[in-house]
Order: sequence, then structure tokens, then C-alpha cells
Amino acid sequence: MTTTDSPDWTAMEADAGAIIARYPRPRSALLPLLHLVQSVEGYVSTDGTEFCARLLGITTAEVRAVATFYTMYRRAPAGEHLVGVCTNTLCAIMGGDAVLAALREYLRPGEDGTTDDGAITLESVECNAACDYAPVVTVNWEFFDNMTVSTARRLVDDLRAGRAVFPSRGEGALCTFRQNARILAGFVPEGQAP
Repeated sequence: MTTTDSPDWTAMEADAGAIIARYPRPRSALLPLLHLVQSVEGYVSTDGTEFCARLLGITTAEVRAVATFYTMYRRAPAGEHLVGVCTNTLCAIMGGDAVLAALREYLRPGEDGTTDDGAITLESVECNAACDYAPVVTVNWEFFDNMTVSTARRLVDDLRAGRAVFPSRGEGALCTFRQNARILAGFVPEGQAP
């Protein structure tokens, strides 16, 4: 399981301030702030919820309501890579259920869905709105189309081995779950297109 020691919230305030400054009303910065917290902790913790509430001048209940509504915010630490297998109707019919079952058997993740080495968190996801390419697997929210049991297994092997993995769409190799969360917070690495 991938976990971190308690982050230095004071050090994160500069990045949080940059996010908040982008919006006319501070509370509008909540979604990217949650991504920032997730980029540091690997999930949105109670401390992360309190951090967001304090900076935005809202209650922790308001922050938690948003963090629990959207499926992109984790409630437990994610592995280095978050692998989601679509099991909605069309993906299931086209083999998504078989891909998920095979990956569960192959990876043997713990109760929280994360492998013992912390490399992969495996989850079933609802529709990714990519039915033309069923079955679809996502890694850190990047799409891998027309997956089979063998291509999904090769994908997780490559992730665990640290090999460069390229999604079906877009450019460039995948980054880690936390790196992607930082990008979603609005901090694009230097030299990379926004």
C-alpha cells in the first residue's frame, strides 16, 4: 500500500494560493485543490479536507460532500497507478468483466484494491463514455481501448516494471497517479503542453 507521512501543509499553501488566485470566488477552487491534496497524499484525507476548508473559508462538510460525490477523488490511498476497468453494459458484454476478473486473479489486490507492492490500485468503473472502443481500461484516467485479458495483463506488467506505457489516445507516456493529480490541479510540468 502506498502511503505518505503527514504532508507539510504550510509548504502546500503556496501552490494552493496559486490555484485560488485563478478564480473570482475562492470556493470555486475546490476541485483543483482536492486534486492538489491527492497529488501529495494519494487520496483526500481528513487532514486534506480540513486544509481545503480552511483555505476556502467553507466547512469540512462542504468539502467532504464534494470529495465523496466525484469518483475521481479517492478516500483511501491509491497505488502508483490507478487502473479502472469499465464494467458497464457494453464493456461488460465485450469482455470488460472478464478483464476485471482476470486482473483481480493475476494481481490479487488487497481489500482496498491495491497490490502489496503499492504499484497498482484496481477498480471497477462505470461508463467511461468510450463505448465505441469497448472494453476500455483507464490508467490514471488515460484510455486504453479494445482491451483483452492478455493486453490488460501486459499493461499492468509494464506498469509494475516501470516501462513507458502509452495510452490509446493523446501523446506521451503515462505519468503516475499523483503526478496526474498535480496536472489536474493545474500544474503542468515544464515543457509539456497544457
